[in-house]
Formats: sequence, structure tokens, C-alpha cells
Amino acid sequence: MYIDTHCHLELMDASGSHDAIARAREAGVTAIVTVGIDLASSAEAVQTASYNEGVYAAVGIHPNNAIEATEHVLRHLASLAGHPKVVGIGETGLDWFREGAPPVRQEDSFRDHIRMAKELDKALIIHDRDAHDDVVAILLDERAPQRTVFHCFSGDTKLVQTCEANGWFISFAGNVTFRNAPQVREAAAATPLELLVAETDSPFLSPHPHRGRPNEPSRVPLTVAQLAELHGISAEQMAATTTANARRLFALPESEQP
Repeated sequence: MYIDTHCHLELMDASGSHDAIARAREAGVTAIVTVGIDLASSAEAVQTASYNEGVYAAVGIHPNNAIEATEHVLRHLASLAGHPKVVGIGETGLDWFREGAPPVRQEDSFRDHIRMAKELDKALIIHDRDAHDDVVAILLDERAPQRTVFHCFSGDTKLVQTCEANGWFISFAGNVTFRNAPQVREAAAATPLELLVAETDSPFLSPHPHRGRPNEPSRVPLTVAQLAELHGISAEQMAATTTANARRLFALPESEQP
């Protein structure tokens, strides 16, 4: 059994997401977390989760969209987060790689999301692109919840150690299978098993041998297999480990199919 802890079904067309959920079920994926990047996609994620067994939602404003994170929008997000199938707040964080929202708006939005996650007792989903030290500084300053996950981890082993010290989860996507990503594999190998989860970030970052094609939740077993190889355990053991961790991270029920 597998859990895709981070994807964007709302970025696929309606028929595409429906078929992707069906293929995930056939591949043994027992739960999917579909993640909003703005208010509209967050509302769509909640709707998708409400209509599909085994699909859950996270609501948030991506740091590149942080200029949209007004008080009015954040109130709407908090309202959406009250739905019983919303299990996370985000993705939120900092992105110093792309030319997106001004840094001050990203930081303000990030802090607001952290506080919302704590107030509503939801997992916090971090987007961290070329901003490791600043992300950690804000998390520590705001006393982030322990149920925090660095999605699509791109840091080094030093950041792994910081996550371990704070009990933050670390999620790896399809890029851990890329030949030109040795640092990602080194970080994955250094991640404690009890903090390790897997994702697809669909429709992005399709793992080898599907690189360059649209990704989908049914491919999370390929990432899990790579993580298993890095830790020297069987794919079945890694699937059980990452699934149990994902259930702890998002407080998911034990038996449900997508």
C-alpha cells in the first residue's frame, strides 16, 4: 500500500483527474492528498476530496502567489479548512528561485499559514526553494507544529539534521530518481525512516522512466522503490514505513481506498 502525500489533481482536467484516481487505486495507492496553490484551486481540492473516497485536501497559497494572501482570502481558506477531509495547510513557504511575490509578502503569508495550521491542528506543508535558512528561521520563530512536512525536499544533509532535531517530516518526489540529482538522493539516504514520506507532486516531476511526461499518483511506487534502495530495505518495507508515516503526518484513518 502507498500514499501520495502531495499532488495537484486540480491542475488536471476533470476527466484526467478521475482517471488518475482510478489508476492510483489499481497501483495500490490507498490515499492521496491533493494540494491547493491559491484560493480557487484550494476550493477545487476540497471538492475533489469530498467526492472521492481516499482523497484528502490541503488548502493554501503557494509562495509565488503570496500577493493573493489577503486577510479576506485567508479567512476563506480557514473556512475551507474546516471541511473534515482537509488534512493540511499549504503549500506555503518561501521561494527565492522564481520571480514571484515580493519576499516580504511571502514571509507574511508563510507566518499566517503556520498560525492557521496550529490553530486548526492541521499538518503544515512547506514549499522551500533556495530558501532553506530563511524557512527554518521562520518555522522556529513561529514554533511550527510537529506535524510539518518539507514537500519535494531539495535541501542537503544539514537540513535533514535540522528536520530530525525538530521532528519535521521530509517528503521526496520523482526527482529522487533522476540521474542528475545526487544531492537529493544523499539527503534521502540520510533521512530517518520515521520521518520519511513519498509524493508525486503530480502533474510535475514524473519519475524515471516517465521523466518528461505528466505525472500522476499511480507513480508514487517508483519513488518509494528508489527510497527503499537508498535505505537498503525492500520496497514492501519502505511502502509500509512511508504509509504509516503519512498516516501520522496527516492523521489519516487506517482503512480507506482512493
